[in-house]
Amino acid sequence: MSYTREDILRIAKEENVRFIRLQFTDLLGTIKNVEIPVSQLPKALDNKMMFDGSSIEGYVRIEESDMYLYPDLDTFMIFPWVSEDRVARLICDVYMPDGTPFAGDPRGILKRALKEAEEMGFTSMNVGPEPEFFLFKTDEKGNPTMELNDQGGYFDLAPTDLGENCRRDIVLTLEEMGFEIEASHHEVAPGQHEIDFKYADAIKAADQIQTFKLVVKTIARQHGLIATFMPKPLFGVNGSGMHCNQSLFKGGENAFVDESDELGLSVTARNYMAGILKHARAFAAITNPTVNSYKRLVPGYEAPCYVAWSASNRSPMIRIPASRGLSTRIEVRNPDPAANPYLALAVMLKAGLDGVKRELSLPAPIDRNIYVMTEEERIEEGIPSLPANLKEALNELIRSEVISDALGDHALAHFYELKEIEWDMYRTQVHQWERDQYITMY
Repeated sequence: MSYTREDILRIAKEENVRFIRLQFTDLLGTIKNVEIPVSQLPKALDNKMMFDGSSIEGYVRIEESDMYLYPDLDTFMIFPWVSEDRVARLICDVYMPDGTPFAGDPRGILKRALKEAEEMGFTSMNVGPEPEFFLFKTDEKGNPTMELNDQGGYFDLAPTDLGENCRRDIVLTLEEMGFEIEASHHEVAPGQHEIDFKYADAIKAADQIQTFKLVVKTIARQHGLIATFMPKPLFGVNGSGMHCNQSLFKGGENAFVDESDELGLSVTARNYMAGILKHARAFAAITNPTVNSYKRLVPGYEAPCYVAWSASNRSPMIRIPASRGLSTRIEVRNPDPAANPYLALAVMLKAGLDGVKRELSLPAPIDRNIYVMTEEERIEEGIPSLPANLKEALNELIRSEVISDALGDHALAHFYELKEIEWDMYRTQVHQWERDQYITMY
């Protein structure tokens, strides 16, 4: 919906809203907020609400900490799970005291990439995300256990799918908040679920991913469960992905459509895909940003490990869904739900636009099951692998001019520093597997 300042003030009064959460996202993708009483709402709507940016991951130093939150009025929403002393939220862009956008604001980084697309004649990037999650039981103190809520499988239903009631309540809450839910179902792994919502323009889609995560975690708690978007919480079963269906539009026309093409794909779509494939190893650190992300990107569990595409085969990184016309799109399958959605969409868009600008040639599709190909066969077919771990992905990231430019100097430097620390903590830790494997052997 589209709101004016007066609309928001009126609705807040009519609905007895008592508190407003001014939300924004840090560099690692975590939602942050400044909660204000409704009496301060006019000040917030005038872009005069300040916060300490030095306390936020990847923002600024303590000597330059004052920053401002500029609410996006169209993101105004009342949380339906609070009946008394109602709480609403506004998603904000982050600005410096001199009135310029903060270079490290993930939402602003995506806006910069979209501006470049607009300058190339593309009026919008449409995105249909598919974030998956697991439901675990909690202990008597409400802390997470490793006990799954069910042992169901793909498309199972109750009584096998014991997450059905929780998932239904999540869907009802999302619908009450304006989401158009297309499907919800049990995923392949025990305790794993997926809820698909309608595509939107890139900024709204990223906002929706953040709202979706908040709703899923909140409703799961009400059911005595914990929801996690960790990419690979369990060994031996599928991990959670966040496939990103995407297309570029020029006005009301899908720029990926060419009905005369064998696959119905335009030259723009093919160039865009070529750019995604060209820069896939470089943007993996953003789309798959944790040490744990690379435990998912291994053969045998439906997650893509190889940089290739196909119109039907689900083992490559990019698949072309069957729908055509306005629904023509590509599905990039390697991102996971730990990714900061603003940064992930920004780097994929930037990669695709580079392919369009440079008219990169799309390699031949790989319609065989890549998982059963030998390494020699993959080399012969020219199929690279995605990075094997976070360190390898970080090395690829800083070598890429295109992806580095998508992030900007500030975000790149801070993201790289935070992830180097994460990798070093993981690298130097002694893990249970090592003790199990070696303590009696040596």
